[in-house]
Amino acid sequence: MQKRVLAFGCFDIVHPGHIFYLERAKRLGSELVVVLARDENIKREKGHVPVHDEKSRLAVVKALKPVDKAVLGFRTGNKLRVIKREKPDVIALGHDHAMTKQAIMQFLKREGIKARVVRIPSLKPRKYASSTGRKKISLGIYDLFS
Repeated sequence: MQKRVLAFGCFDIVHPGHIFYLERAKRLGSELVVVLARDENIKREKGHVPVHDEKSRLAVVKALKPVDKAVLGFRTGNKLRVIKREKPDVIALGHDHAMTKQAIMQFLKREGIKARVVRIPSLKPRKYASSTGRKKISLGIYDLFS
């Protein structure tokens, strides 16, 4: 039986922590669908524009080995609507995903969706957090595999 896993993220500067997250998410099922945040949502929620635009980020994520399908999230409204569209069996949250597991479970219950929610641990949180990567890039010393 196919088991669809849904993962979320910005994936602005793909680093080993992202790969770890996606590989772990893929292990939870047979198909991994990744939902990328829209540029305007990143700006609104994180306070900065992404380094790479959403089409570029989508192309990169689609090319990653664990990913079976990558889509852009919704521009407006409840961003969890994408769960209704993609119909996952499992939702894999990154260690630093802003939405709580409880909030997603409340949404699932309210919408009558039966899906399990799993929080994926980080690879090395201080080394591979996206915010750390942004700081290194701004200093011109970013080395993806250091």
